Amino acid sequence: MSDLLRSLPEAQQRLLTSAPHAVESAADPMLAVLSDRRDFGSGWLFERKLDGMRALATLDGDRVRLFSRTGRTVHGSFPEIAEALAGQPSGGFTVDGEIVAFTGGRTDFARLQRRMQLTDPHRARASGVAVTYYVFDLLRLDGVDLTRLPLRTRKSLLRRALDFRPPVRFTPHRNEGGQRRLDEACAHGWEGLIAKRADSRYLRRRSPDWLKLTCASGQELVIGGFTEPAGARTGFGALLVGHYDNGRLVYAGKVGTGFDRTTLPLLRAGMDTIEVSASPFSTPVEVPGAHWVEPVLVAEIGFTEWTRDGMLRHPRFLGLRQDKAAADVVRERAHRSRP
Repeated sequence: MSDLLRSLPEAQQRLLTSAPHAVESAADPMLAVLSDRRDFGSGWLFERKLDGMRALATLDGDRVRLFSRTGRTVHGSFPEIAEALAGQPSGGFTVDGEIVAFTGGRTDFARLQRRMQLTDPHRARASGVAVTYYVFDLLRLDGVDLTRLPLRTRKSLLRRALDFRPPVRFTPHRNEGGQRRLDEACAHGWEGLIAKRADSRYLRRRSPDWLKLTCASGQELVIGGFTEPAGARTGFGALLVGHYDNGRLVYAGKVGTGFDRTTLPLLRAGMDTIEVSASPFSTPVEVPGAHWVEPVLVAEIGFTEWTRDGMLRHPRFLGLRQDKAAADVVRERAHRSRP
C-alpha cells in the first residue's frame, strides 16, 4: 500500500480491497439522475456539468487505455491524453472524467465530434481540435480498489495522486449549491451542475447520489428514420427520433435544425447504409415519405420541454453520441431525491 493510502484513517483503510489490475473493460461508470431539486443541505459537492464524452482511463505499468462509457477503447482518438496519463508518477490507477473541446470558453460537443470520429492517432493530432480531460474521480490506485471510500476522500486522493497539467485537469468543485449557484452556472453558459453526495461510494450504475441540475432540457435519443430534404437543403430534411420504454421504441418527434452543411450529407450517407423497410417505432408515425433506419444511432438533442403527449418542443440536433448504446436510451424524468 502506498504512503498516500496509509495516511487514511484506519476506518477508511478497512474499506480498501485489492485490485492489482484494471478490469479489461472499464464500462458502466456511475451515472447521475436528472433532478429538479434545488435545495441542498450540507454533505453535497457541486461540479460543473460538462458537455463532452465520458471516459474512464486506466494505467497499468506503461499501458494506458481510455474507455467510453460503453466500453469502447478510444485512446487512438485522444493520443495526447493517453500520453499525459502514461507520464504520471503512479504505478497504476483508474480514473473517471469527461473529455471536452471548447469554443469561446464553452464546451462544444459538435466540435468534439470531429475528434471522436477519428481513430488514427496521427489524424487526431492533426485535426486542429484541442481536447481536455477533466478528471473528477479516482477508482483505483497502486493496486487498491477505492470505490468503497467516500467521494470526498476519493477526490482528495485524486488531487494528490496525479500531476495535473494540460491536457489533463482536475475537476474543481464547491461545497454549496442550490438555485443561486445553478443560475450563476447558466449565466456563464454552462450546461448546469452535477450535485454529488460527499459520502457516496462509487456505484457502477445510475444513482440518486449524483444528480444532474441542467440549464436547459436535452438528452440522448435514438434515430429511427428521416425525411427527404426540401428546397435548397441537402442530405435530409429532419430526423425522426424516439426513446425506449419497456423495450419499445416510442416516437418523440422530428428534429430539423442544428445541422451544418458537413453533417447533413455525412449523416445521410450513414443512414442510407442502415435503411430498413418498416418503421422501428412501436406506434404509427404519420410522416409522409419517411425513410426508416435500424435504430442503432444515438443523437444528442436539445429542446425546450416535453409536451403533454410526449413530443419534443423546439428540438435541435447537437451531435451523434458514440458512447451510449441505443437500447439504453430512455426518457429522462426529473427526480426529486431525499433531503
